[in-house]
Amino acid sequence: MKVRILSSAQADLSEGFAFYEKQQPGLGAYFLDSLFADIDSLALYGGMHRRVFGLHRLLGRTFPFAIYYEVNADAVEVWAVLDCRRDPKWIQRRLKST
Repeated sequence: MKVRILSSAQADLSEGFAFYEKQQPGLGAYFLDSLFADIDSLALYGGMHRRVFGLHRLLGRTFPFAIYYEVNADAVEVWAVLDCRRDPKWIQRRLKST
């Protein structure tokens, strides 16, 4: 199955990259590598994760981020990649706006 990363999720990944790159040079690239590996796994395991706020949620293995996605007939669409340390109400509002 194909995996599509929507522009809203791409923006989330860019923000995460910038945050971790400020912490330590090179950490941003490791962040992206880790999250893209998790996202790639959706080609096989898309739809197996529980729904949270109306979307499937895959928890990242290395970083405290959640990947919110939907499964369609032809592809998995990644809607958001959000920091789990955020207020759940903020996450819910953010997901409703996408």
